[in-house]
Amino acid sequence: MMASIRPFTSPPDSASALLKQAQSIAGYTLGELAQLAGMPVPPNLKRDKGWVGGLLELWLGASAGSKPEQDFAALGIELKSIPVDARGRPLETTFVCVAPLTGNSGVVWETSHVRHKLKRVLWVPVEGERHIPLADRHVGSPLLWSPSAEEEQQLRLDFEELMDLIVLGHVERITARHGEVMQLRPKAANSRVLTEAIGIDGAPIMTLPRGFYLKKNFTAALLARYFSH
Repeated sequence: MMASIRPFTSPPDSASALLKQAQSIAGYTLGELAQLAGMPVPPNLKRDKGWVGGLLELWLGASAGSKPEQDFAALGIELKSIPVDARGRPLETTFVCVAPLTGNSGVVWETSHVRHKLKRVLWVPVEGERHIPLADRHVGSPLLWSPSAEEEQQLRLDFEELMDLIVLGHVERITARHGEVMQLRPKAANSRVLTEAIGIDGAPIMTLPRGFYLKKNFTAALLARYFSH
């Protein structure tokens, strides 16, 4: 079984080729995929938060790296690994992109980075329960998803609410409870990393960088709808 698959050495040339490769690695453990790719497996993800995503990017031929474009820019597809429990439910929120805290006049949903990132997503569920050693966690069946009209409307409303609060100088009042399906949370390696934002009186303030995250209720619903078919 293990020798029959190989990582993509260049980006896939079609969505179907990408999906086929993602389907071919379903059922393997992270340890098996790492061994085939010649990658060491860290003892845990505490210091290597992006390791699972990096391993999947290698196998699937993702091209973006840390650039702000989609992981498969030529195909317009973003890759998202999602840790799930034994019943296939997401164990954590999903990072979308960093939120712009300044220079937001004229920012609208239609041309936003959030919408661009979520236009088409290849979801790859991975076993994420902590009692399973990292190397023994299995990769699940992939899902190539685009938001339905209803999902896009939910995302748009949350984006507009959160951006209004940022523009009006209320960034420090935003909590994880704001937003029905998408939230704004601090996104920084540590509390010493600060960025400029707009304060309540319109003057610049220094605050933690923020990121847009999909809430678990949103990703749980889309996974459940797909895998119940």
